[in-house]
Amino acid sequence: MIKFTKMQGLGNDYVYIDCTKKEEGEIKDISSLANIISNRHFGIGSDGLILICKSEVADFKMRMFNPDLSEAEMCGNGIRCVGKFVYDKGLTNKEEITIETLAGIKKLKLHVEEGKVKKVTVDMGKPILDPKEIPVISEEKIVKNLKLEALDKTFNFTCVSMGNPHAITIVDDVDNFDVEKYGKILEVDKHFPKKANIEFIEIIDKNTIKMRVWERGTGETLACGTGASAVCVACVLNNIVKEKENIKIQLLGGELEIKWDDTIYMTGKAETVFEGEYYN
Repeated sequence: MIKFTKMQGLGNDYVYIDCTKKEEGEIKDISSLANIISNRHFGIGSDGLILICKSEVADFKMRMFNPDLSEAEMCGNGIRCVGKFVYDKGLTNKEEITIETLAGIKKLKLHVEEGKVKKVTVDMGKPILDPKEIPVISEEKIVKNLKLEALDKTFNFTCVSMGNPHAITIVDDVDNFDVEKYGKILEVDKHFPKKANIEFIEIIDKNTIKMRVWERGTGETLACGTGASAVCVACVLNNIVKEKENIKIQLLGGELEIKWDDTIYMTGKAETVFEGEYYN
């Protein structure tokens, strides 16, 4: 039996397991477990599994597993919920905490109202633009003109890593764009050695971007925090928005506020859905 908490950030939902009082190794075959419980018909239903663990270098450690059995480096929406979990559960009384991830240590500021965390601001770190580190195969020093074909369309991508690889492209009408049709092809394009998250965006105005995302290993999700951060960077690089200004990223699950001021700051909601026990 495993106790779990279902949480979501703008509809990007994960199953959370508290491993702070036990060893991660006590949970057998974590990747397969993620696959099983993420199933929305035969499992709990989620975009993946997140373990909250002890850390020797930060306040807590976050491990994230996708339904396709892969372990991901980071998740912006997921880490906000980690912040809410550890505060609301009394694992910390600090309103500024650090979380160890495969993408480095992230700093969180918890916005507390009436004893509960309502919003979280995450220091997402500096964006990675070196194509070898993203990684993406390109001769550009900063990848802003990567042309890729998928079926009947040609896309122009800007590539950014926020600890995980993202490729961003502009489309005319994102609401009616077939994200699945093209996203599943572009995710595994040969130019992305570790696959890529694909963001399709529409420019609303100089401070507002509408975005849909095809996440590698998962499919289309309602929101993606690292993706929204990467979109902000891409829009600055292409002179669509200005650096150091608060940019609103509109996702299917709600809105995130992103600011690039040397490092990337992301602010958004985190909510608990329900708790339960899983018997496998």
